[in-house]
Amino acid sequence: MLVKKTLILSIIVSIAMVATAQQRPQYTQYTTNNYLLNPAISGIESYIDVKMGQRQQWTGFNNSPTTSYVSIQMPIGMPADLYGNNSMNRSYVSDYRAPDPHHGIGMYAILDDPGGAFTSQDINLTYAYHLGLSSRMTLSLGVAAGITRMVLDPSKITLANPSDPSITSGGKIEPDLGLGAWLYGPTYFVGASVQGILGRPLTFSGSSNPNQGKQVPHVFITSGYKLFISDDVAVMPSFMLKYVNPAPMTVDFNTRFAFRDKIWLGGSYRQDDSFAAMAGFNLGSLFSFSYSYDFTTSAIRSYSNGSHEFVLGIRLNNKFKVTCPQENW
Repeated sequence: MLVKKTLILSIIVSIAMVATAQQRPQYTQYTTNNYLLNPAISGIESYIDVKMGQRQQWTGFNNSPTTSYVSIQMPIGMPADLYGNNSMNRSYVSDYRAPDPHHGIGMYAILDDPGGAFTSQDINLTYAYHLGLSSRMTLSLGVAAGITRMVLDPSKITLANPSDPSITSGGKIEPDLGLGAWLYGPTYFVGASVQGILGRPLTFSGSSNPNQGKQVPHVFITSGYKLFISDDVAVMPSFMLKYVNPAPMTVDFNTRFAFRDKIWLGGSYRQDDSFAAMAGFNLGSLFSFSYSYDFTTSAIRSYSNGSHEFVLGIRLNNKFKVTCPQENW
């Protein structure tokens, strides 16, 4: 009986997660911090890149999903004179040369509360190696390794037997592993990554039932290009494919318009889910701030007030006063 109840609970959790097409947090502003999805970005900048973000999804619902994160990544062994110009400057594009081989390291922590009985806390360390393939093309390969602590709160579940030992409170810690590749130059990037390679089980009992639910790998493929409309304005279209078995593949389309390296405006479309408006600005060479609002188009649009997302960036040891990151222009 206990095994049966555990199986039923695992199936319910699996169905709920598959219904949202993914088990990991969703971001509208991933273009401002692709590092969260791809460890190969570690050390791509010439400074210490710190970002903090929060996403409030589907406001209007009680206990709507909330995701908060902090990330930090930096280069090791990057030539000091490599990124003397901002990448929104045309001279940067014409004078660009691929960096010498160097390493990158980083760390990110994510607190994800889907709004139900489950929460997860992820901490990952990342490493990447950047290798110039030509004078205008660099390939970076990266790995992310860490742990995830999954927590179940039985008080948020209605049970026929409240003292059922098959459902216990507390946290369950599982290892996590991800891989990524990032090909980039002065006006383009192409990236591929996979998260959750180890396939952590979704159970909070001691049962070894082979039919229990589990998390599955998440595959991300993304690419973007930068076009100068004038000396002051650039447009940056990009897309991302996401695949989480057994859900069908989905696609996000994004376009951003940037004025010099001061402010930017953009929009995004997430297949069968939402449209989003985005905006951001740089406060000197130290701070950046961006905000996005999702207009829900799925079946829950009659109940949701949309989704809000904020990202604050801090550039430490920014010797060359870079205000337009190589990671996302």
